Amino acid sequence: MRGVARAAAAGLAALSAVAARDLLQREHTLLRNFPVVGHARYLLEAIGPELRQYLVAGNNEERPFTRDQRRWVYASAKKENNYFGFGTDNDLEYTAGYPVINHRTFGSAVPPSAPMSAHDVALPSAKVLGGARGRARAFRPASVVNISAMSFGSLSGAAVEALNRGAALAGCLHNTGEGGISVHHRHGGELVYQIGTAYFGCRDEHGRFDLDRLKDLVAAAPVRALEVKLSQGAKPGLGGVLPGAKVSAEIAAARGVPEGVDCVSPSRHAEFSDVDSMLDWVELLAAETGLPVGIKSAVGDLGFWHELTDLMSRTGRGVDFVTVDGGEGGTGAAPLIFTDSVSLPFQLGFARVYAAFARAGLHEQVTFVGAGKLGLPDNATVAFALGCDMVNVAREAMLAIGCIQAQKCHTDTCPTGVATQNPWLAHGLDPGLKSVRAANYVETLRRDLFKVAEACGVLHPGLIGPEAVEVLDGRTHSTPLGEVYGYQPGWGLPSAADRAEITRIMAGEAPQGGSAPASPDATG
Repeated sequence: MRGVARAAAAGLAALSAVAARDLLQREHTLLRNFPVVGHARYLLEAIGPELRQYLVAGNNEERPFTRDQRRWVYASAKKENNYFGFGTDNDLEYTAGYPVINHRTFGSAVPPSAPMSAHDVALPSAKVLGGARGRARAFRPASVVNISAMSFGSLSGAAVEALNRGAALAGCLHNTGEGGISVHHRHGGELVYQIGTAYFGCRDEHGRFDLDRLKDLVAAAPVRALEVKLSQGAKPGLGGVLPGAKVSAEIAAARGVPEGVDCVSPSRHAEFSDVDSMLDWVELLAAETGLPVGIKSAVGDLGFWHELTDLMSRTGRGVDFVTVDGGEGGTGAAPLIFTDSVSLPFQLGFARVYAAFARAGLHEQVTFVGAGKLGLPDNATVAFALGCDMVNVAREAMLAIGCIQAQKCHTDTCPTGVATQNPWLAHGLDPGLKSVRAANYVETLRRDLFKVAEACGVLHPGLIGPEAVEVLDGRTHSTPLGEVYGYQPGWGLPSAADRAEITRIMAGEAPQGGSAPASPDATG
């Protein structure tokens, strides 16, 4: 009994100390007015996201990814049952902007009925990357689904390794992000090397772009293309800072910066200052490396895109691919105003960019890549219908390797070891296991896109045109996707030659279903 009494006395003393502190402090009015019990409010606020995620929110209420969407990614990554029963719980009839895909009763493609059919079907790009401009190292990407730009430094080394190994298993491309090529990027996955404003990995000791270092880098790594980053959906128009405390020896080596010193990414490039000089630089990179060169940008000022397409039409210089990042993108930490309100959402931004290229007669010469919550089959299908040739996945790939949407990416306290440089947290992520899950996810997304394409009567998602999608305006009305975004007939599809070639390729790849034998009356 004496032990219990002592424990009770100690507890009472601790509460009294907390109460005294609360009454004397002036920082928090709530605690001064309600000592001790006021702490419950701050506790509930701190664990609010977890309470909503696991106990309160409905299947379609959470953002940026709903419980249903996360469940689909997790199940796909683990090769578990990712089907949903008892019909949709989405409010179709009363959700303005809801896309509906129009399947065809008859078509050239006949989907097999087996649930796992087409899981291993190759789904290459309908366009040859760099082919239209005759780049020396032009190639046809083997996958229409690829892993988007996430730098080592933003992600842990274990996460980058898992994604790179997963890309190798799935046969897709892995974008390095602007943080350079690290040891974690060298596990078999082919790379798209992103060149940001700080030229990490290809800079001299003063931070200036160094062409020789770029050439040495791409010669020593499996780099298939170069992507010049102009902006990203999470923070368009902003640069970034990686605090010196996070700049480890590995990060410093990958980026070509001093260890332990704040690592700054400017908001603008120093190698060019307008569209004309940008195109000169793009052509320089392509000529010196032989690689296809593209740009990545969120969409804001449309004047840039009109000037770009005008100069490409008149001068013969140009980019090989354009990656359009939607304003809903989110792997980069940013001020709330930028994450919520700067740059257009993907569909609107992409449609305007595509239209600029189409009006200039350039849309068949450029590979279009979409990014911004496109790692879900419905969103990706709409992207292909608008004219995308490939999609990049970022947060969905993070979910596949263990992310739980804790939304602590910017705090270095990611509980699953994905977006942190904390060695203890990162050590819990097994790259060998998670790489398989990343590959499973990519393969499942490709399978679903292929099966949707077949339902639309074609053999490849790049052949899905805007007429295959309608957008609901309410309970009693819908508008074809092409009309919503002002598309002209023929927009949204590759050239006739590219369509014929990808159809030929897929005809040899795709298992086809069939029907029961026709009755004697039907056969005559």
